[in-house]
Amino acid sequence: MNLLTVRNLGKSFGAVVAARDVGFTLERGEMLAMIGPNGAGKSTVFNMIGGQLRPDRGQVLLDGQEITSNSPQKRFRRGVGRTFQVAQTFLSMTVAENVQMALISCGRESLDLAGPVRVRHRDEALKLLSLVGMADAADRPCSALAYGDVKRVELAIALACRPKLLLMDEPTAGMAPRERSALMDLTASIATSQAVGVLFTEHDMDVVFGHADRVLVLLRGEIIASGAPDEIRQDVRVRQAYLGDAHALDPPQARSPA
Repeated sequence: MNLLTVRNLGKSFGAVVAARDVGFTLERGEMLAMIGPNGAGKSTVFNMIGGQLRPDRGQVLLDGQEITSNSPQKRFRRGVGRTFQVAQTFLSMTVAENVQMALISCGRESLDLAGPVRVRHRDEALKLLSLVGMADAADRPCSALAYGDVKRVELAIALACRPKLLLMDEPTAGMAPRERSALMDLTASIATSQAVGVLFTEHDMDVVFGHADRVLVLLRGEIIASGAPDEIRQDVRVRQAYLGDAHALDPPQARSPA
């Protein structure tokens, strides 16, 4: 059974069709990239899967169970983790406390906070932080971290409910090239070792073609191509969609100097 099944998703905003009959599947342990030029409908589709938008039609199934009408919070508890283009953390809290709050939410303890938060689930939080390479910063405030480290903390938060599915919206936005590669290497390792399916959107084609097992390409709200990275790189329709940057899909070593 597919981990994620998306069937005929559609969404319009007035006369603008943002998504039309979008359908695909995602397997456990797979890294699936969703790409497309600006305005292609990536964010709309991504937010319908994450629960931030309700589709006008279509279905989203997780492990064969429909979650189309579930709230983001309910999806989180059912095994859908998410990171955002702009990292979402409590800057005034420590790194560990951020992860502990996610663990409290997973356990539906949010309405029972009589005791100090900092002692709840600390050991589990430290294990998650160790997984993403941030255990040494556990007691630092998030506001003191470099942005690449904040992204790692956000990943630990997303992993708090032991997700089956991880949604990553522009995971490397704002990061330096070396940080991008390190974060996506880490994500791929987690996907493989824990059989987590990962769906991510990304503008950096080096990240996409260097880390995705499979790529979906959207244009004007429709999927125009789906396949392995090398197939997508050579697809005529895809290259035409990216004509604003003739070398956007070329491997780094093959690009003409600017």
